[in-house]
Amino acid sequence: MHKQLPKEFYPLMQELQAVDFVLLELTLYLDTHPNDQEAVQQFNQFAQVRQQLKYQVEQIYGPLLQYGNSFSGFPWNWNDGPWPWQI
Repeated sequence: MHKQLPKEFYPLMQELQAVDFVLLELTLYLDTHPNDQEAVQQFNQFAQVRQQLKYQVEQIYGPLLQYGNSFSGFPWNWNDGPWPWQI
C-alpha cells in the first residue's frame, strides 16, 4: 500500500536526507582526521540542523526513528508511516 503524503513532506525529507549524507561523510572524514577543527565545527553545525529538521518533520508527520530516538504522539503513532520504502 502506498500512502499519499502532502507535497510539503517531500522537500523536508529530501533536505533531511541531504543533511544525513553530509553527516555521514563528515563522520568518515573525521574518523581519519580527528584533529580537523573546521570539520568538527561543520559536523556540529549539521548535527544541529538535522535535529531541527527532524523535530519539524516529526511535529507534523510523526516519529522518524524508533527505540527511544523519537517521541510518540498519543495514541501510539509509530505504525502510521510512512515507512522508508513508501516515500
